[in-house]
Amino acid sequence: MESTKYKAGYVALVGEPNVGKSTLMNSLLGQKISIVTNKPQTTRHKILGILSGDHYQIVFLDTPGIIAPKYRLQEVMMDYSTSALVEADVVLLLVDAEKIRKEAFSSDEIAFEKIRGAKKRTLLAINKIDRIEKAELLPMIAGLSKAFPFEEILLISALRNEGTEELTTSLLRYLPDHPPFYPPEMVSAAPERFFVAEIIREKIFELFSQEIPYSTTVDIVAFNEREKKKDFISAEIFVERQSQKGILIGKGGSALKAVGEKARKDIEGFLGRPVFLELHVKVRENWRGEDVWLKRLGYEGK
Repeated sequence: MESTKYKAGYVALVGEPNVGKSTLMNSLLGQKISIVTNKPQTTRHKILGILSGDHYQIVFLDTPGIIAPKYRLQEVMMDYSTSALVEADVVLLLVDAEKIRKEAFSSDEIAFEKIRGAKKRTLLAINKIDRIEKAELLPMIAGLSKAFPFEEILLISALRNEGTEELTTSLLRYLPDHPPFYPPEMVSAAPERFFVAEIIREKIFELFSQEIPYSTTVDIVAFNEREKKKDFISAEIFVERQSQKGILIGKGGSALKAVGEKARKDIEGFLGRPVFLELHVKVRENWRGEDVWLKRLGYEGK
């Protein structure tokens, strides 16, 4: 009897901001590795998530929401999206059902331009279907199917984990026969300090509004595991203006303390061990626009 062939390949998750790419990857993996907030452009990196089964391994590439970039950091973010399309065996384009219902659909949107240029086998996932009436889906599917020759169009709710099993099955149809790229127990190739920085950044997105989250990045300067003591983590939070530093610290340090408390709890949950978290805020003017600082802070563009 012939043994079942093993399938493995890369799937790029692409789409506009806030369509649910990170939520979907977390749902598929069964654990949180991509930060999620209700604000657009939360994801800044290309984040690798690994889903392994008995006879398959899907390596997801969660990417920043596709936009027309306005400054250098956003250009780097779009480089990540482009490189994911190049690396991918299959592309999964996500769209927001609620947004499509509210706004006139256009096949000229930037996301469609990206996938046309990639020339890869592409599936479409209409996300957040729990927020609209079922009767609205058929005309939506008809309109989207005319925009691009999708291999399949799937209906999902990433937040409610609906349709995700069917999505996995569909993706496997288009992946090549290939041995696994990573050990089956791995869910990501990124180091722990990357996820710690992302958790801190997530809390800033949750606690602050307007320009503060977008002007902020986090650099882990110390990550020391200590026997019989809490792990010691020291992080520097960079902002672009002195006024932003004052807001982030807050009166008597109250705002920064809130960030630290929330972040520490999630970091301990992620690492599975207690930590002592130390936060410092520094001003680096226009760090989002300078290649030298972007590279130092972990944003590698072309």
